[in-house]
Amino acid sequence: MRPKPAIVFDLDGTLVDSLDDILDTFLATFDELGEAGPERSMVRALVGRPLDEMYSGFVPPARVATFVAAYRERYRRHLADKTRPYPGVVDVLSELAERGYARLVATTKRSVTARELVAAVGLTGYLDHVQGTDGFPHKPAPDVIMHALAAAGARGAWMVGDTTSDIVAGRAAGLRTFGVTWGTHDAATLAAAEPDVVEPTIGLLLRLL
Repeated sequence: MRPKPAIVFDLDGTLVDSLDDILDTFLATFDELGEAGPERSMVRALVGRPLDEMYSGFVPPARVATFVAAYRERYRRHLADKTRPYPGVVDVLSELAERGYARLVATTKRSVTARELVAAVGLTGYLDHVQGTDGFPHKPAPDVIMHALAAAGARGAWMVGDTTSDIVAGRAAGLRTFGVTWGTHDAATLAAAEPDVVEPTIGLLLRLL
């Protein structure tokens, strides 16, 4: 039997508007651990990168691991305070299922946290597999996409994401790439990574399949 075609989605900034919960948690750790925190706008530009990379520009190297641990502990208590699916996401995911597509997530978050977030915002039933980055290279490497496809027994069709790392990773995995501009990177930034499509919503995806 031929594997199902799959649409692979990034999570934060693509399926869910989680920016405020991420920024609130990140900045709260500086008060908690007694360091002067950065401006909110400085952190926003880094969202989507691994936590150790995000913190490395703001705290001494010896404290990065402590800050990462504090973030993870706090975020799991606040991951859905303000986070919600973007408008139209549920409709698109539902239509993809009706058309026979596997719906996968490939995120820089760890799998356990990503699945908790998906459950908290009510998307579990709309996704066939949620794959986090667990001990292997993160995007823009294609590893998390390949792990998601292997776990679902699916073949990749499109990668949908809001950052240049998503686009580069999708292309490296051999998928067509769809950049959405409602997340971290704007249209001009995404265009620099040469996606197949750049759009302000994911509704057009259904017309491209």
